[in-house]
Amino acid sequence: MDRTRLFDPATYTQGVPYDLIAEMREEAPVHWVAEPSVMGWGEGPGYWAVLTHKLVNQVLRDPSTFSSHQGATQIRDPGTAEMLAFVQRMMLNQDPPNHTRLRRLLTKSFTPRAIAALEDGISRRAKLIIDRVVPKGNADFASDIAAELPLMTLAEIMGVPEEDRMLLFDWSNRVIGYQDSEYAISDQFDPSTGTDMARKARKLRDQIRPDGSGRMPDPRSREGLADMYFYASELAGHRRRYPGDDVVSILLATEDEQGAITTEEFETMFFLFAVAGNETLRNGIPGGMLALLEHPSQMKKLISHPDLLPSAIEEMLRYSPPVVHFRRTATRAVDLGGASISQNDKIVVYHVAANRDPATFRNPDQFDVERTPNDHVTFGAGPHFCLGAHVARRQMSAIFEQVLWRLPNIELNGEPEHLISNFQNGPKHLPVKWDNE
Repeated sequence: MDRTRLFDPATYTQGVPYDLIAEMREEAPVHWVAEPSVMGWGEGPGYWAVLTHKLVNQVLRDPSTFSSHQGATQIRDPGTAEMLAFVQRMMLNQDPPNHTRLRRLLTKSFTPRAIAALEDGISRRAKLIIDRVVPKGNADFASDIAAELPLMTLAEIMGVPEEDRMLLFDWSNRVIGYQDSEYAISDQFDPSTGTDMARKARKLRDQIRPDGSGRMPDPRSREGLADMYFYASELAGHRRRYPGDDVVSILLATEDEQGAITTEEFETMFFLFAVAGNETLRNGIPGGMLALLEHPSQMKKLISHPDLLPSAIEEMLRYSPPVVHFRRTATRAVDLGGASISQNDKIVVYHVAANRDPATFRNPDQFDVERTPNDHVTFGAGPHFCLGAHVARRQMSAIFEQVLWRLPNIELNGEPEHLISNFQNGPKHLPVKWDNE
């Protein structure tokens, strides 16, 4: 059994290695996995892979023992102490109580009025996307259908002017491109139509240079996305001067006993929205579509019974989660599933494994649009449960409401291509066709 396959990003070009995961889980719920040198990365110290639904929940719900802050939440350790200190400022990489405060401020910003406006916009944009592709009879579902909706939704949440929104697409691509080189150089933003702050940000991008080996800076570093952090700072200033009804304007004006959110805190939160929030759903939507295409009887059932869409969305999320794993760091020595964990060891919880655990899910490798209950961990668990889960579900529903009933007999039109990534899961190319008569 070659456990390093679980770590190697190249493995995932063929999809998640569920065969390996099942074999490992049958042997033990927790395994030590080496981190060999791959893709130009140096060798890492190794980590504990957690593969059962029960233990994944246990780790995610116990931040005092399994910290998001101590080593951040990616398998690979940040390259320098300075980089670690930088990413630790992000809400994703914090533990209570610091995480609790930022999450509370953000939650308050999603007012009923703001959510209602978002949902109206989501439905309208989903319809427009399908309106545009219907006459063509074919598309790359990943790029032509799935990519736009999360981008535009997040831009609306953040109050990004419409003319600047392709910047978000470029930033998200650069993060993906750190593992999948197809995305490494993305330049969809048109400076001639952007705002002044967007044009300045675009100029900063030209100053971000590859190292001697040709590799661009790690996008987890401030240097790797200097243009994005500049734009975030400028946007914060703009929204403070000219507030709107968007979530970010409300967030910047919200105060607690410690005062309002700082510009630095907003910059790191902007990263989570603009990049993390975007890339997950742009992978999750085509992942759900592929699951339906590979199970035509289930798609037929869903088309015949539209009331099954909510449970179908949950099954898509379970069956093809857009995030493979998250990392924690042990704050003390502890036994976990029979494994003796030492203080400072890396613990990596595999969402893809928990979602296929036969101890929790009957026939876990079967895609079933009627599956209930469906206690998947795609949105996490505990204090870091995804704040955008509701918005993500609404976007998936809006897209599939349009696709399933407006693109008759949609089917594969070629072989799907998966991301080269051990973190993000989903098809990067999904050729489809349909009847358009």
